[in-house]
Amino acid sequence: MVVLDARFRLFFFRAPARAGAVMVVGVAFFLLWDAAGIVHGIFLHGVSDMDSGLLLAPELPVEEVVFLTFLCYLTMNLYTGLSRLAQRRAARATPDGHRGTDA
Repeated sequence: MVVLDARFRLFFFRAPARAGAVMVVGVAFFLLWDAAGIVHGIFLHGVSDMDSGLLLAPELPVEEVVFLTFLCYLTMNLYTGLSRLAQRRAARATPDGHRGTDA
């Protein structure tokens, strides 16, 4: 995600302050979502040999925050990348609304 972001200046490499704010709000939203699920007994932490065993709160492993951060970063890279592609495609369209092909 970082390499794609750096190469195409999609999110953090385009506007770091704005990207940081969006990332904090996005991760906070999903952490609140997780907290609601934990309180209602929907989300439970299962023990695995693959996890670190570090819990930030009951039923909330540190890996969840890493995953949510990655999810938000991926989403914003996809959103900005696809938006940019759509803008380029629209700019190449002919005045009558069709793509300029010789078919």
